[in-house]
Amino acid sequence: MIALAARGIGAVLLDIEGTTTPIAFVHDVLFPYARARLPAFVERELATPAVADAAARLAFEHAEDAARGEEPPAWRDDPPAARAASVASYCAWLMDRDRKSTGLKRLQGYIWEAGYQAGELRGQVFPDVAPAIRRWRDAGLQAAIYSSGSELAQRRLFESTPAGDLTPLLSAFFDTTVGSKLAPESYARIAARLGFAPAAVLFVSDVTRELHAARAAGLAVVLARRPGNAPQADATAFDQLTSFDDLV
Repeated sequence: MIALAARGIGAVLLDIEGTTTPIAFVHDVLFPYARARLPAFVERELATPAVADAAARLAFEHAEDAARGEEPPAWRDDPPAARAASVASYCAWLMDRDRKSTGLKRLQGYIWEAGYQAGELRGQVFPDVAPAIRRWRDAGLQAAIYSSGSELAQRRLFESTPAGDLTPLLSAFFDTTVGSKLAPESYARIAARLGFAPAAVLFVSDVTRELHAARAAGLAVVLARRPGNAPQADATAFDQLTSFDDLV
């Protein structure tokens, strides 16, 4: 058991994949759903402001990858059909590498939103998640989310869980627009936005590289050990939990 009050914790910051939500849902449901629909979605929606902005972000990221010699697929801006095809092929390249691309995550979020609205997708969380968040809120703690998935995608997932709409219980959602999950400054920004000193924020994730970054920023950290999570070579460097019931 990890006593939050005894540690002076005022906010619990949660990762999604492998922490609140089974990895299988993300990798076997969400990712394939977006991949199958992305080319047609981009071709259809490229002229809309939101998708055009995501495409511009992807063009910037593509140029950075090319400058590093990573050899992403060729990119063409004209005509519009060529730009749409370039976005789709580059996104497939990013997905093959599990890259945490902000542009890609925005497009995935838009596609998932349509899936949630159509009733084709429903958010999944572990059974202990909703009771724990309610318990923390009743105790006066904040609960927030930090994931590489877009804020839109985060909200839609937590709106549609079997336990109901959990978004009213969550005080904030953070994605990679706040910074990389491997950068300590990202966690310092989040603590400030939540209104707490870093030491009063507990970050829970299944990835130890993220925990190292959060710890470097002064946050308290705990490693989530959920079914299906990848083994972490340095797991013993962190407190661990198998259920949010361990946070009391």
